[in-house]
Amino acid sequence: MSAKSIVNSILRGSTAPDGSKAEELHTTYSKLMARGKYVHELQVHNVKPEAMEDYTGLVREHYSRIANDPQFLVKLFGSWTVEIGDVDQAIHIWEYNHYPGYIKTHEHLAMDVQYQAFLRKLRPMLRSRENQIMLEFAFWQAAAPMTTGGIYELRTYLLKPGKMLEWEQQWKRGLEARRKFVQPIGAWFSQLGELNYVHHMWGYPDLQVRKEMREKAWELEEWTQTAHKTVALIDKMQARIMRPLDFSPVK
Repeated sequence: MSAKSIVNSILRGSTAPDGSKAEELHTTYSKLMARGKYVHELQVHNVKPEAMEDYTGLVREHYSRIANDPQFLVKLFGSWTVEIGDVDQAIHIWEYNHYPGYIKTHEHLAMDVQYQAFLRKLRPMLRSRENQIMLEFAFWQAAAPMTTGGIYELRTYLLKPGKMLEWEQQWKRGLEARRKFVQPIGAWFSQLGELNYVHHMWGYPDLQVRKEMREKAWELEEWTQTAHKTVALIDKMQARIMRPLDFSPVK
């Protein structure tokens, strides 16, 4: 086997005679790229417009309770509502102590009378909901709880299959250019749910500062090269501008 074939086998899994991969790409990527300390859950709630006020009060009560109860091995990273993008949408990110924390937490929730009552109240308020289990990129540790008083941008990329490692290598360099002008909040890649997704979050005081900081970043060669080399790896992209809910640890 050639040296190139060995490297490809390590990075992408061995290839069966029919051309299929013997190992899922995202499993290999998780070993190579993930920080490995936490598992994060991205929850997306599409709320009925007329129910948004009641929804906010309901999740404030119950998500705060879960986050502060030590029997649940989970922390609330942040909760936001979307201002630009998919409006009438709420985004929640939970931080578990890896998969054992996720398993134990959901075992407790399944037996928790208050949580089951919460779900019965929640469901009629929603048009739909979805989630992903995500891992942090090792080069971009998620921020600690903070209060900035500004806006948050969640950028979501659907990558072409097999391009995750290349994206990670380029962004590892590009982040150093961007962080000169803007606060990086976190970056994750999907591990369960819809795959090949990358999410990264930034904090800005307001939209005007966002515009100015992005223009400054484009003046740097490191950032223009990162953008140039990664755009071909992407099938779809989305940018949400979000406002934190008042109980969000990152706000």
